[in-house]
Amino acid sequence: MPHLLHLTAGARRASHSARVADAFAESWLAATPDAVHTRRDLTEQPVPPIREAWTTICDTLLREGITDISRYPEAVRTPAEREAWSIVEPLLAELVAADVVLIGSPMYNFGVSAALKAWIDQVTFPKMDLAPRRFVIAYARGGSYLPGAPREPYEYQVRYLLDFFAGHYAIPAADVHVVGAELTNALVDPGLAARRPQHEDSLARALADAAALGRSLALGRALMEGV
Repeated sequence: MPHLLHLTAGARRASHSARVADAFAESWLAATPDAVHTRRDLTEQPVPPIREAWTTICDTLLREGITDISRYPEAVRTPAEREAWSIVEPLLAELVAADVVLIGSPMYNFGVSAALKAWIDQVTFPKMDLAPRRFVIAYARGGSYLPGAPREPYEYQVRYLLDFFAGHYAIPAADVHVVGAELTNALVDPGLAARRPQHEDSLARALADAAALGRSLALGRALMEGV
């Protein structure tokens, strides 16, 4: 049974990144009627930062060469580690169960939100391989950070996630998909008012692309499984 893990990480209840993520989820679920949909709002259900006991679990995994995710509990030995694991376990179970991980990620201060980073820290362990899962990044940001834009060098949001999924989770580039909207601040910043049509066009394209991607990934799964 296919499983979609749907994370949102924005401070706004109806953020642009959440709208783009919802467009993907609605399309994917409509084409995958037997799917399980697990939704986690990382702002409403905040994940605490990692603490020392999490690091000692990592030390044991490295020292003893444990890389099989199902064996991670073997590295949980002290009372402090068991307390840390009680936070990790349900989050990691959701991640491992998912075939598709959808992340609604706004840009805050050139990067991802603290809420998303806290989740990443909690569920990530040494030499972790999550292939062949697919990841979908649904982003939004106040300015334009596209190739050629003056602020392109400061784009640490999508670039960080792409590098992280490839470098740590061993996810091939073909299994990470990115859709998003630029220039959301044009709605409120008088200095960007003239660029509001660009934002509206970017958002419309992002919503359409997210819906098309949802259908495409669902169809690809069905073809692979002979459904």
